Amino acid sequence: MRLMHTSLPEFKLKMQGAVVKESPNKKLEIKGLENLNAAKMQSLRTGRIEHAVEELAALKEVDKVEVVVMPRVPETMHTVIVKGYTKDKTPVKAILEVINIIHPTEEVELEGFSQVDDRRPRIGGH
Repeated sequence: MRLMHTSLPEFKLKMQGAVVKESPNKKLEIKGLENLNAAKMQSLRTGRIEHAVEELAALKEVDKVEVVVMPRVPETMHTVIVKGYTKDKTPVKAILEVINIIHPTEEVELEGFSQVDDRRPRIGGH
């Protein structure tokens, strides 16, 4: 399983390395992963994104590369776990609920760009 996935810290390092490979003076900002403490990313997709970061960092006019990670399907279903503990941190009770979160779509991030190269496979085809 290790060979098929890239850890979250390794993903961030790979993106930074892709920018530095082209120019150590260029900046990188990653958005959308701030609330994740741990995650596994698809290694193949990580490589494709790393290549895209390198491609943009190689452009002379680009000073900063921004990577925004957002849900592809705007409405996502999430489980919410509400947990109660005693003062000494002993678990007392947990309640499971569910919530739909409606996310903004990629159009929010693409405003003002005259060139957009959509390399995504169709939904379900990845």
